[in-house]
Amino acid sequence: LSHTNESPEEERRTIERELRHVDGIVIASSRMTDSALRMMAKQRPMVLLNRILPEAACVVNDNERGIRRAVEHLGALGHERITYVAGPETSWSDGMRWRALREAAADLDLDARRIGPNEPTVLAGLHAARRVAQAHATAVLAYNDNLAIGVMRGLRRLGIAVPREISVVGFDNIILDELVEPALTTVAAPLYRMGLTGVQNCIALTLGAHAGNTPLVLPVRLVVRQSTAHRR
Repeated sequence: LSHTNESPEEERRTIERELRHVDGIVIASSRMTDSALRMMAKQRPMVLLNRILPEAACVVNDNERGIRRAVEHLGALGHERITYVAGPETSWSDGMRWRALREAAADLDLDARRIGPNEPTVLAGLHAARRVAQAHATAVLAYNDNLAIGVMRGLRRLGIAVPREISVVGFDNIILDELVEPALTTVAAPLYRMGLTGVQNCIALTLGAHAGNTPLVLPVRLVVRQSTAHRR
């Protein structure tokens, strides 16, 4: 197990260092380029999580459906302007979520703005809160829950109440979501199932199974808590 801290260079060095010691590789949310991943896939069986590449077995969340459910929820609450607090610039999932948000907003005649890129951390969300306030949006959709929690803390420091003045939605459904105040509305992704499926598929590939050409898309669901409310 290795953590490469959002660095594509460190990710590549780590994998190259370990290649001769392993039978297969599972890469979660890779920040490397497609060409680098293709090179890795030629050397060992490889499974990608949160990324799609034709040359590898891939497991992804249903980003489009999850974001659409979140946008529909905010629209039903009367919000017309949604600020997307983006994740890392090299994140494939971030690009998919921003595109899904723009498409859903266009379909529902809502305004969507983007702030970022940002590191996927609480601290980055804290720093982004001032820009959220300056955007005059009444709703925030963050790349992940850590960013969303940071935004809520930052807005509180600025004297802006969540959800009375701004509603906030995250993505992932991590354990902290029910511990923060207010509890975070989020798109629940099957994180455990994704990891388990990725490892099982990698083992199967090392034993001779062939990867299909179609990514495995895991379902998501919207979990409504106390961080969203009707627009005042």
